[in-house]
Amino acid sequence: MNESYLKIDKELEFVPKDGVYAVPYVANAAGVLYNKDLFEEHGWAVPTTWDEFTALCRQIQGEGVLPMFFGFKDTWNCLAPWNAISVDLAPSDVCSLVNKGETTFTEQYREVAERTLALLEFAQEDPFSYGYNDACTAFARGESAMFVIGSYAVPQIQSVNPDINIDTFVFPASNQAEENVLNSGIDLQFCVMADSPNKEAAYEVLDFLLQDENVQLYLDNQNAVPCKNGDFTLPGVLDGVASYIREGKMVDYQDHHYPTEMSVDAMIQTYLMDGNTDVFLEKFDREWQRYNRDLIIKVQNYEREQEKKVSEGGEEND
Repeated sequence: MNESYLKIDKELEFVPKDGVYAVPYVANAAGVLYNKDLFEEHGWAVPTTWDEFTALCRQIQGEGVLPMFFGFKDTWNCLAPWNAISVDLAPSDVCSLVNKGETTFTEQYREVAERTLALLEFAQEDPFSYGYNDACTAFARGESAMFVIGSYAVPQIQSVNPDINIDTFVFPASNQAEENVLNSGIDLQFCVMADSPNKEAAYEVLDFLLQDENVQLYLDNQNAVPCKNGDFTLPGVLDGVASYIREGKMVDYQDHHYPTEMSVDAMIQTYLMDGNTDVFLEKFDREWQRYNRDLIIKVQNYEREQEKKVSEGGEEND
C-alpha cells in the first residue's frame, strides 16, 4: 500500500492502537479543477504558489472570465477550498495537537481562514445563493475557468458536458511551492472483523479485488486514485497531480477529523458571510472543546500513561 494512505488511516486514531486495521483500496484527489481549453486559449499558466494563484485570478478577471464558481448554498461545499488550503498551511495532525493541549486552532488556522475568505473576490456574486449542482453545471458550461473541488465531481460535470477538457492542479495555498501537497482522502477500504466466522472467504474476495487488473477497472470507472502501489493508469483528469500521487505527497481532508455535531461546514459558511476572522477562530476553539470533551480526556490520559511508562523505563535503566 502507498505509505501516505497508511499514515492517513493512522492519523484518524486519536488514541493510537497497535496493528493495521484496514486495507485502503481507492481514494480521491481534491484541488483545483480547471478548463484546459480555456487555459490554452488564453495562454494562462498553472500556478504553483499563492501569489501566482491570486495573480492568475486577477488576470482571468481582466480578460472577462469568471475565475471560480462556488456552490456555498450547500454548507458542505464550503469545506472544499477550506480542506485544500489547510493541507498546505496547517499540520496534518493539528487536531491531535489541539487535543494534547499543544496548540490552538486560532494559532494554526488564521492563515487558512484568511485565504479561504480571500477567494470570494474571484467568485460569482453571492455564491451563497448557488448549490453544488449549480457550480458543477456552471463549470461544465464554461462559465468559470476553475472549480475548487475534488475528483468526485467530475462525473456530474461530464453529465452536463461530456466533451469538457478538464485537468487538476494542487491548490497552491503556500508561497513555498514545495510546501503544497495534494488533498486526498480514502474513499473505500476493507476490514475483516476479528471474530468473523468467514475469514478465509473474506480474504479470498480481497485477494481478487486487489489484483492489479481489478484495481484498474475501478479506477477507470470511478475516476479514482489507487491506494495500492503499482503501474496503474490514472484518470486523465488527474494528469496535473499524478506526480504527487506517485511520490506520496498527500494529506487527508482536515474535516475527516472534525466531529459531525460541531457542524464546521456551517461555521465556515457563516464566517465567509460575515468575514470576522477573530470571531470565527475563537468559536472554532470553543466549539472544539465542547464537542470533543470526552475524547480530549482520553487523549490526555493516554499521553500521561506514555510519559509514565517512559519515566519508569528510565528509572529501571538507571
